[in-house]
Amino acid sequence: SGMENTIRMDTCLNLFPYCQIRYSIAEESKEGSYVGDVAKDLGFSVDILAERRFRIVSGSKEGLLQINQDNGVLYVNRNIDREELCEKNIVCLINLKTVAENPMEIHYVEIEITDINDHSPIFPENEKRLEIAENAVLQGTRFPLDAARDPDVGANSLRKYTLSQNDNFDLDVKTRGEDKIPFLILKKPLDREQKPEIRLILTAFDGGETARSGTVNITIHVIDVNDNAPVFDRQVYTVTLYENPPVGASVLRLHATDIDDGANGQVIYTFDNSLKNKAFDLFEIDDVTGEITVKGLIDFEEQSVYEIDIQASDKGPVTLTGHCSVVINVKDVNDNAPEMDVTSLSSQVPEDARPGTAVALISVFDMDSGENGVVICTISDNIPFELKPSFQKNMYSLITKSRLDKESEPMYTVRITSTDKGLPSLSSHKTITVHISDVNDNSPVFSQSQYTFYVPENNAPHASVFSMSASDRDQDENARVSYNIWKSDGDAPTVYYLNINSDDGNIYALKSFDFETLKTFQFQVVATDSGIPSLSSNVTVNVFILDQNDNVPVILYPVSANGSAAGVEEIPRNVNAGHLVTKVRAYDADIGYNGWLLFSLQEVTDHSLFALDRYTGQIRTLRSFTETDEAEHKLVILVKDNGNVSLSATATVIINVVEPKEAFAASDVKSAVKDEEENSVTFYLIITLMSVSALFIISIIVLIVMQCSKAPVDSSKYLQDVNYDGTLCHSIQYRSGDKRYMLVGPRMSIGSTIVPGSNGNTLVVPDHRRRASGEVRRLIRFYTSHITSYMVLINHVD
Repeated sequence: SGMENTIRMDTCLNLFPYCQIRYSIAEESKEGSYVGDVAKDLGFSVDILAERRFRIVSGSKEGLLQINQDNGVLYVNRNIDREELCEKNIVCLINLKTVAENPMEIHYVEIEITDINDHSPIFPENEKRLEIAENAVLQGTRFPLDAARDPDVGANSLRKYTLSQNDNFDLDVKTRGEDKIPFLILKKPLDREQKPEIRLILTAFDGGETARSGTVNITIHVIDVNDNAPVFDRQVYTVTLYENPPVGASVLRLHATDIDDGANGQVIYTFDNSLKNKAFDLFEIDDVTGEITVKGLIDFEEQSVYEIDIQASDKGPVTLTGHCSVVINVKDVNDNAPEMDVTSLSSQVPEDARPGTAVALISVFDMDSGENGVVICTISDNIPFELKPSFQKNMYSLITKSRLDKESEPMYTVRITSTDKGLPSLSSHKTITVHISDVNDNSPVFSQSQYTFYVPENNAPHASVFSMSASDRDQDENARVSYNIWKSDGDAPTVYYLNINSDDGNIYALKSFDFETLKTFQFQVVATDSGIPSLSSNVTVNVFILDQNDNVPVILYPVSANGSAAGVEEIPRNVNAGHLVTKVRAYDADIGYNGWLLFSLQEVTDHSLFALDRYTGQIRTLRSFTETDEAEHKLVILVKDNGNVSLSATATVIINVVEPKEAFAASDVKSAVKDEEENSVTFYLIITLMSVSALFIISIIVLIVMQCSKAPVDSSKYLQDVNYDGTLCHSIQYRSGDKRYMLVGPRMSIGSTIVPGSNGNTLVVPDHRRRASGEVRRLIRFYTSHITSYMVLINHVD
């Protein structure tokens, strides 16, 4: 088409992903005409234009311009008439706003529409009739004519007038802005008798390379009457008017005088409508008083200056007119609130986004001028976002100013306020919602720092024995927790008898536990989330096996050769009351009440002769024997434990009463053996006592070291060891020769509270801050009870 396009590429900042390009094209270009290669100038690859949805989002009025999605070329979509689009503006621009997605980019394109000489000057009328009295005018009098109008601008606009050759009139032109108003100037008085009518041709030319022209035929009728035209006080009136005045408000009162008398001196005021003027729709003039008033909406932003030509006409037979100009300067008031355009760059912002990440672009505009049009943007307080001004005026970007945390705040409502500097100021608001997307930045957390469970022995295999749970502050897959038991080569075999449900944390025992073979063990449980990469945490689980009364007392003495609990004792007939006949010894593998044995006589030949100590199992005589007493007595001893459902065993003792001489020989032999055995037992008990004492001292030292190395605040609320105070009996058997001895050990504290729960039985300590001192006290009571028991037994043996 021969058009010349110019491109201006501005520098693009990384923080504000947009540029500005400028092209030019002549009006009336054919549809499909090339304007510019936008994709090439912006550095976009043609292959990804459709994928990035590169398009025009605003500015293309009625679809005059479009972008080809295949090659990124900007082309003419519809006929462009510059005069219709921009009227008389010197520079005619179309501002386009383009957007490309993935990532979001905004670019601005300016297209200048250049003028071509496609219009000829046109007069309002083809024929113009004037009546001029021969004696009413003087040489040099000016007669205004209707100005020609050429919609083109610049060099193609109206440039000059020419008047056909005549003897009476010259042509003068008054320039007012872009308008050129022709005047006829009388150079020779008129003589109606010589020439009653004068015909002239006024021609208007534009400045195009091939000049266009328009003509009007002027017919002048020469008459004689009214020879004085009205005259205004001033040729130019200037007035200032604030915008938005009420309808009917007075703007200015004009005054013109006509020295003629009668009807020839009566003045009528009118607008000079020889030129089209928008002011005619906004103002009106009283034809009698000359007062100009408001009849429409006066908006500074639409037009700030109005220039109106006023004519005053008399009522003479041949009307004479006077002219003046009124310039109305409209003063701005702050009547427009700022406008905002927000473009979000992403629907969600990841919580690990670095500070300075752009979230949205904000452009603001205020139609007012001066201070009324200066806009300041602010956002709500106490949010991790801030506004950063752009290099381009009235452009901001919303960026992050600190780290985000989805778990603390999953969504932010950002209220953007734009306020101008007018008095009083006006403001507008816009709210955008910023959603924070989750990333896997939180490890699972167990409900307790350590778990302690108490499991009764003889539990059912493959049944749930206890459970635990962990929570993850993340969401969806990042918060889905699975559980597993940490197993390594160094773990105790017991760990391999456990299984955990990976979904709910329930732990199952694959076999039954036996307190007598296993009292406590420890293992680790790992909780892992499903994020990528996954995060995990582990917790220590302490398991204590609780004793059940599942062991029947075993009779250690008396025991016959065939293994039954029966024996024969011989005593002299002359023994006194209180004589120790024998001692029944028994053993129970359980502990506490379950292992605390009591002795009772189930069957006896003579209740008056023998008594049984229910705690020690000693059988003693109640009185001396008489000649009438039987020589053989049978005692059946019942030995039972103190379990909730007690278990028992029986032993039979046959006591033969013999003469003193017979019993003496047997007594010497037994006494020697007994002394030897008791000395041996005493030696073993002393060794045991020393070992327990040494272990006690070592345990105290280790416990103190462990307490000193712990963190200042211990968050554990649960007891992690069994509380013993040594008051319930636990039997320990020793054997020396044919004699057996039973030692008495500690039991659980009666004051301990067992709390039933879904995770087992847990001993609750009221104040965790006293836990360390409690552990020391329990350990001291535990070992003290053992040492005391051994000391009592040694004294008893001695």
